[in-house]
Amino acid sequence: MSKKQFKAESKRLLDLMINSVYTHKEIFLRELISNASDAIDKIYYKALTDDSLSFDKDSYYIKIETDKANRVLKVSDTGIGMTKQELEDNLGVIAKSGSLAFKSENEIKDGYDIIGQFGVGFYSAFMVSEVVTVISRALGSSEAYKWESKGADGYTVEPCEKDTVGTDVILKIKDNSGEENFDEYLEEYKLRSIIKKYSDFIRYPIKMEITGTRLKDGSDKEYEEYKEEQVINSMVPIWNKNKNELSREDYENFYSEKRYGFDKPMKHIHISAEGTVTYNAILFIPEKIPFDYYTKEYEKGLELYSNGVLIMNKCADLLPDYFSFVKGMVDSEDLSLNISREMLQHDRQLKFIAKNIKSKIKNELENLLKTERDKYEEFYKSFGRQLKFGIYSDFGSNKEVLQDLLLFYSSKEKKPVTLDEYVSRMPEEQKYIYYAAGESVERIEKLPQAELVAEKGYEILFFTEDVDEFAIKMIRTYKDKEFKSVSSGDLGIESEENESASGVDDKDNKELFDYMKGVLSDKVTAIRASKRLKNHPVCLSNEGELTIEMEKILSSMPNNQDIKADKVLEINTNHDVFKTLKEAYETDKDKLKLYTDLLYNQALLIEGLPIKDPVEFTNNMWKVML
Repeated sequence: MSKKQFKAESKRLLDLMINSVYTHKEIFLRELISNASDAIDKIYYKALTDDSLSFDKDSYYIKIETDKANRVLKVSDTGIGMTKQELEDNLGVIAKSGSLAFKSENEIKDGYDIIGQFGVGFYSAFMVSEVVTVISRALGSSEAYKWESKGADGYTVEPCEKDTVGTDVILKIKDNSGEENFDEYLEEYKLRSIIKKYSDFIRYPIKMEITGTRLKDGSDKEYEEYKEEQVINSMVPIWNKNKNELSREDYENFYSEKRYGFDKPMKHIHISAEGTVTYNAILFIPEKIPFDYYTKEYEKGLELYSNGVLIMNKCADLLPDYFSFVKGMVDSEDLSLNISREMLQHDRQLKFIAKNIKSKIKNELENLLKTERDKYEEFYKSFGRQLKFGIYSDFGSNKEVLQDLLLFYSSKEKKPVTLDEYVSRMPEEQKYIYYAAGESVERIEKLPQAELVAEKGYEILFFTEDVDEFAIKMIRTYKDKEFKSVSSGDLGIESEENESASGVDDKDNKELFDYMKGVLSDKVTAIRASKRLKNHPVCLSNEGELTIEMEKILSSMPNNQDIKADKVLEINTNHDVFKTLKEAYETDKDKLKLYTDLLYNQALLIEGLPIKDPVEFTNNMWKVML
């Protein structure tokens, strides 16, 4: 027996495989199990065209065995096996795939597909093994052969004994080194975990001998150790079953088994798509918000399978950010995988699936909103903020997808309403969709700026989250109606009489307002007679796109650039306070300065803005009392 050398190109590729291609070492078991599944599939395909062969699925399986004392892990299958030549061709030439060749030569149909196509997965075993031994006996042959290699130095092939058709892959697991813990690949719990994670839906049984303790027969106190062979994998994925066969409980159990969350899903979406791209998917809308959802640590994405084999634990490209709360999985045989099968080539199939999933989620949420309003409102409490961020991001490019899913508290209905519901109730003469922004519903209800809009009988939407106004600025109009803040300088509802009276007030009181403006300097852009105030003496309004509420939000951010809204101090000229201001202007300018500062700071407090000098403010308060 002489050692055969890998070709120079194969040596370099093997080194790359061991050190670079795979991110996680545990992937090796997924690859070996996938190869074993392929080997059984090949018998199935042979049986379709060879009458001398029969295929009894119950006779085929994959078996995992360990020998801790000798640091050996063995993966066996009852598949088609390999001849001496096939061992040399498939294992001696790296990246030559026997599965790919078989797939090319045979018409694959009947819902089965060959998993392995690149011919490199086998070599991932060298990431955890000092020596890899393959013992195989091919279907129809009485001879068996052993292929063995320690890595890039080469391999040997020699005759050996094997009683049954199939293949054994025997790994001599490496000793622990540094931070690398190779012992875990000999531990039952770890192997079971890897199988459940990556290969749970391989279509053939994956068997392991399980050890444990149990009560002795007839005893309620004495325990005994036992060993028994168990099937580890589920085999038949839920997504391949007919929807009519599945109950809500089945979906909830799957959600729990996959640990998508500790709650129960509010809704599930089961997709079976055939056509341009064939895929199955099960998606879940959670009932409760994950504890880390609005943190940087939260990782979005769906599990991605190819023919039942887990390829990616979190495929972020399948979900837009605004639907990142969705959990679930996608399985497709049409995806273009890269050499390691850990990552996906970004291709049109993936984009097609992502587009369809986005549409399905939107439709499900719209249906939930229409048919189960209470449930939707519960969902919205958790994830409505994310929908609004979705509108604000990407310069509003997603507004058409999301705007009809938004809810805002209504001043009239005293509950959350949609934009469509608001617009459908608008009087014919109403020009704008009015909103008020603040920290809470209770605070907004007391805003002086809302008096005129409320007196007019118009509905006001309450914006209580920091993202609300930013999102609305991106929507700009809804059904041809512009959004208007109640703090806006021009509300668009002042009567001609008010306009006329206001003009006289501003003109007649120009000197007073100019003097007050001088006192406040650049704190405000102007002081005007108010057209909106009815009972309150003073308020702040804003000019331009940046509102006062937006200023507050921007100011609270770590890297704020001290961006300020253009504020206007509005004075209610019908209030008794205004008479006091006029008298002070005529008789006591120092007192007018004091009143001006107090009114400005009062307006700041109403808006929830900080007072620059609280000590000065309190001193001014007691001065008024003297």
